[in-house]
Formats: sequence, C-alpha cells, structure tokens
Amino acid sequence: MIQKLFSYLLPIKIYKKKSSRSKIIEVTWANGELVLDSENTNYSYGSLQRILRYGLRNIGYDNILKMEHVLLLGVAGGSVIKTLVDEIKYKGKITGVEIDPEMIQIANQYFNLDKISQLEIVIEDAFEFVLKTSKKYDLIIIDIFEDINMPNFLFETFFTNKIFSLMNQKSFLLFNTMILDEAHNIRNAKYISEINAEMYSAKMLPRIEIHNELIIIQKVA
Repeated sequence: MIQKLFSYLLPIKIYKKKSSRSKIIEVTWANGELVLDSENTNYSYGSLQRILRYGLRNIGYDNILKMEHVLLLGVAGGSVIKTLVDEIKYKGKITGVEIDPEMIQIANQYFNLDKISQLEIVIEDAFEFVLKTSKKYDLIIIDIFEDINMPNFLFETFFTNKIFSLMNQKSFLLFNTMILDEAHNIRNAKYISEINAEMYSAKMLPRIEIHNELIIIQKVA
C-alpha cells in the first residue's frame, strides 16, 4: 500500500472525527503502521502498544498464557488486545469495556477488532461496569484516558478496593497512568503507599515513555 510506504517519510492521516467523549479521533499511517490518536496523545498502537507490551512482559508471557479471563478497562483501538492474541497467543476470554461506541466502530473498521472471536466488548462506563460485575479475573488492565486526562475515580480507594475484589488469587493488575506534572507523581506514590502490602505486591516500572508510568499489582494472599 502506497500510504504505508510513504508513512515512513511523513505521517499520513486517513481518518479524523470529532467525538463526544474524546474530542478528536484520528487514524494515521505512521512508520508503516496504523495508529489511533486523540488530539494530544496516542490512544492505540504506536507508543501505547509499546508501553503496554512492556507491562505484559513484566508480568510474564508464560503467566498470561495460563490465564482464563482478562478484563480490559478502556479499549480504544485495542492494541493491547492484539498484543495478547497475536503476539502472546493468549487463548482465554477477553472482556473489553469502552465508554465510547464511536471508538469501537473505528477499532472494528481499521483494526479488525470484531474479528477476534474470544473478545467480548461491553459499551459502558468502566466505573459502572466494575460496580456491577461479580466475575473474577486473572488479569485486569486499566487504560482509561480522555485525551490526556485520567478520571479521578481511578485513584479513589472505593474503586481500587472494588477492583481488588474482582481479582483471583495470584492475579495481576496492570495500570497505565499518565504523568504530566509533580502532582501526578505524588498521586501515584500515594496510590502505591495505600495498598495493603500483606495482600498485594505493587511496583512502578521504570518509564520507557516520559509521560506514562505503569503500575503492576499482584494479589499474593
């Protein structure tokens, strides 16, 4: 495809739309791959896929292959789903929760998300989904942004405790956060400090992208 070839020289935008949830959504050929961006940040593929792949590697591909059910809060274009299915060869169930139906339409059209048979997409606010579900998961991935903003509820004790209640024994939480200023550094440090160390092990991974910090939590008791 000629656009793919030319994208190694210059990004080529092939789709742009205003979204009620994400302001601007763009699909672009960049360095030979399709990426999904909002107005100010990468939403799927590109740098975000590298970040979440790095987190999954730290959890361990062998561990992931043994899992039965993965929950993804914040789907966007579904790049982490593609990593799970295409690269890790994960065969278990994946439930993806996405608040923006327009995002899923784009993910299906440009990234073939609807071709993944083991994937169930739920169009719902992640907070509401977490409150209602009674299922347990082996891996929960939180990747929720509205452009460069993260909803406050993600860091509230009530929501964190509800997330923890959905984790199976020895299961993992992979939390992608954005750091734009010192207040965000303090927020993340506070989040880690409030986790019960007798029941959960928690670590922040060294950053591979300047503004993204991954937190990995494992249920140990």
